[in-house]
Amino acid sequence: MSEHDMGSGLVQETYEGSQELADRAQTSPEELRRERGAVLRLPEGGAPGSSDVDVERTGDDSMIINLGPQHPSTHGVLRLMMELDGETVLRTKPIIGYLHTGMEKTGEELTYQQGATNVTRMDYLAPLSNELVFALATEKLLGVELPPRAVWIRMLLAELQRVSSHLMWLATNGMDLGSTTMMIFGFREREMVLAFFEKTTGVRMNHNFIRPGGTAADLPDGWEDDVEVICETVLRRLETYDELLTGQPIFRERTEGVGAITAEEAMALSVTGPILRSTGVAWDLRRDMPYLAYDEVDFDVVVGTYGDNFDRYAIRLNEVRESIRIIYQVLDKMPAGDYRVQDKKVTPPPRARIDESMEALIHHFKIFTEGFKVPEGEVYVAVESPRGELGCYLVSDGTAKPYRLHVRAPSFVNLQALPVMLRGGLVADAVATISSVDPVMGEVDR
Repeated sequence: MSEHDMGSGLVQETYEGSQELADRAQTSPEELRRERGAVLRLPEGGAPGSSDVDVERTGDDSMIINLGPQHPSTHGVLRLMMELDGETVLRTKPIIGYLHTGMEKTGEELTYQQGATNVTRMDYLAPLSNELVFALATEKLLGVELPPRAVWIRMLLAELQRVSSHLMWLATNGMDLGSTTMMIFGFREREMVLAFFEKTTGVRMNHNFIRPGGTAADLPDGWEDDVEVICETVLRRLETYDELLTGQPIFRERTEGVGAITAEEAMALSVTGPILRSTGVAWDLRRDMPYLAYDEVDFDVVVGTYGDNFDRYAIRLNEVRESIRIIYQVLDKMPAGDYRVQDKKVTPPPRARIDESMEALIHHFKIFTEGFKVPEGEVYVAVESPRGELGCYLVSDGTAKPYRLHVRAPSFVNLQALPVMLRGGLVADAVATISSVDPVMGEVDR
């Protein structure tokens, strides 16, 4: 904290140290080049040239402002410090840490059985993706093989989750660009998916449904009809979104050529998901490193050309169509059988048995109080979340709790691209570009 004498009293200001954007005069040329992203395009061992950045600018005619962390368009408590020349953005620095929840450290104090209740709250717009990657990592350490029905149930939920997340993005992106109609439409369709999640898991969000060993329960009666209604309705209304936004002149002017990033820059920054695919790189873990049963379904990886805001919009719009295409195949191929492994080490007894058998009661009590032990080892598993590569690194020391839990959160990594995307654009376009990244601050600060 720093204190400034303001006449009769002292005013305390928040200071984030080296995270903050310093005046240009106090910033080294190397850091200016790095903030611009020039260093990303250098050959190995190369030296940046004087043309890479305007190091002569004194900063007298520029100013540094804050956007956020309370600004509604930052999609959470994200703070951006910007150096402006009039309305043109010269430099940007994302500042994070206002939503720290310590989920990774908390996860090391919870058993593997309890872990899903923790990770599901990271990306709160795609909680089932968080649960999925944690469960897959735990199962890899355990060496258990899921019954086919559990695999397909997870795939159904993951794709419905992608539809829900992208609908939420379409809604908020529309609002950021001034379309209140799109906000209403997006929330309306997303509500159908959340209603199905509530029917299946008992809650609308933060489900704790995908657990190590399978799922908490089977799909509810009549789930096929519910899913078909969701798919038919969303597909029909995607055409309305197309009419409302895709050809709309104001929308296109606000998105085409705005917030552009090249494939080389995106890969150098480890950006994944729709942002990377918008540059023309067809990288999708569901196809390139298949998990669950994605190698048994047909779908296309949607890519863009220019890496701008419009490409990212078009990709997410069409990824909803591809997810529905996958969901229809899941409806046709869903096998019968168990929804979780019948391994007493990781699976509690059926609820009815608890009332009949003391051994079942003790078994249930021990699993939910002590947890199950996981063999020693380390593992990294990644899935394709709506925002990109969501990875879980687990280290087991042979106890019932992870020795180390680290999550590779796509929103955290993708935020690195903002300074490159925003440089040279207008402040008004910064709002649209932040939205196009689709950051969820719950998984950024974890």
